[in-house]
Amino acid sequence: MDRARAMKAVEELLAAMGEDVGREGLKDTPRRVADMYEQLLSGMGRTAESELSKTFAVEGGDVVIERGITFSSMCEHHLMPFFGKVTIAYIPDKRVVGLSKLARCVDVYAARLQLQERLTAQIAHAVMDYLSPKGVMVICSAEHTCMTCRGVKKPGSTTVTAVTLGDFPAEKRAEVLALSEK
Repeated sequence: MDRARAMKAVEELLAAMGEDVGREGLKDTPRRVADMYEQLLSGMGRTAESELSKTFAVEGGDVVIERGITFSSMCEHHLMPFFGKVTIAYIPDKRVVGLSKLARCVDVYAARLQLQERLTAQIAHAVMDYLSPKGVMVICSAEHTCMTCRGVKKPGSTTVTAVTLGDFPAEKRAEVLALSEK
């Protein structure tokens, strides 16, 4: 990220809103905002390959489900946050990954300008590509501040997206859906 350019852009935005960018409360705001965006968008250009590369052998293997993985991301349409929970379920093919690695996978893709639909698909494809399970299902439920704080102003409303890849039988899908709602 070009920090100087980002800081100048924040100064310009504040000035365009009629603010005095030299007043005490705003003096460090351009730097703080640049720091914030650098942190919130730290997933740009990264993949979850390193997070999902350390696997462990297992015998057999039914579905593995990790639910309630919290995240926050930035809506690319309004530059406002959306946040929620992700459930990742996969059917291992002789290998599993450490559970913290699934949460880190979510973090990589959430830390960029996003659409929830794309976020859900990126997580599912990363698990499929880097872990090579028989099948994967990802469910994402999120509240979008661009919808709750502005526009239609419907706090508490959530959007749910799901992506299923590979061989993921219908009865397993139903099991994951039931467990992800708890």
